[in-house]
Amino acid sequence: MSVHGLGSDDPRSFDLILVGGGLQNGLISLASLHQDPARSIAVIEAGDTIGGNHTWSLHAEDVPAAARPFIDELLVARFDSYDVRFPGFSRTVAAPYSVISSDRFAEVVERRLRRSPSCELLLGTVANTVEPNGVKLRDGRVLRADVVIDARGPGTARPGQRAGYQKFLGRELRTREPHGLRRPVLMDATVPQNDGFRFFYVLPLAPDRLLVEDTTFSRSPLLNLETARAAIDTYAADWGPFVECVREESGVLPMPWANGHEIDRASPLRAGYAGGFFHPATGYSLPVALRLAMHVATHTSDDMFEAEFSELVQRHKRQARYAQELNRLLFHCFAPEEMWNVFARFYTLPEAMLARFYSLSLTRWDQARILLGRPPRGFSLSHAFSLSHALTASRLS
Repeated sequence: MSVHGLGSDDPRSFDLILVGGGLQNGLISLASLHQDPARSIAVIEAGDTIGGNHTWSLHAEDVPAAARPFIDELLVARFDSYDVRFPGFSRTVAAPYSVISSDRFAEVVERRLRRSPSCELLLGTVANTVEPNGVKLRDGRVLRADVVIDARGPGTARPGQRAGYQKFLGRELRTREPHGLRRPVLMDATVPQNDGFRFFYVLPLAPDRLLVEDTTFSRSPLLNLETARAAIDTYAADWGPFVECVREESGVLPMPWANGHEIDRASPLRAGYAGGFFHPATGYSLPVALRLAMHVATHTSDDMFEAEFSELVQRHKRQARYAQELNRLLFHCFAPEEMWNVFARFYTLPEAMLARFYSLSLTRWDQARILLGRPPRGFSLSHAFSLSHALTASRLS
């Protein structure tokens, strides 16, 4: 048996080869082995562990019943509600909210793969060539599979992209005394609004541990880590003195207002963030990644990319296009210091609609409801025209 173009006469063979060990391929591994424990899977990850350095959150609407058994094993914290805060307005949203840490994710996914005699986890391994039916590794080894899925991350944010950016720094802090925060603060926008819509995200991970993130939805991908670090430490002082910073995570994720991804309906499938399987208006990827994972888990190589996959892609593209239009309005029609008004108004909507927005499963009525009525304060067509002119001039210069 040979793999076309990869130069090996006797490659190892699997049902699935997953290139990249992030959220997308980790979920595909768990979903596939939950559905069929005998399925053979090779996961190729250049780093030393699965999952990288992340914290993922999810709402109850994000997880179908069939995925609950393996998703529940990943959770490190659960809450019955969360808070949002804006100038002159705050709200407690009575909706379940859960958290997955990359440490727990790595522990569960790696254990599940290593327990399966038909699977192989290749850490510290680089894929040099990725083709429809196989992968050639940097060390010369060749692996074959009927389906190859490449989910190696979002790439690097670039100035000039047709996108805004979500940029953030998170610091996991251990407090000297119990901090007393009972539920997450998803958005606290009662902070200076500079460079775009800025808010703090606060997640109580333990009685003496908080994850505090300084996040901005900005037109610039530039993230000043030192400035964000100092801002977090000042903000976190409200919960008492902290002993140490246990961990940091940061990122700059594109929030496109024009389609930058075309999903190929064949192996090798470009998946995850780089393949367009994410929420354009939030950068929130778990619900979309889980839908793709459940599809892969319940289909064989023979019907993986048939009608049901096309339907999945079309549903996602319709939802993504709407989210991109929301990005266009946010980044074009509001001055940076006014963008928070969009989210303050959004959080007056019913809780079920908020959940459908985050899971990227809005109905047509939901989509209309979000845009109906008087525009949020700060809406300006003249700002949109002036920005459009500036963007055009910068592309021509």
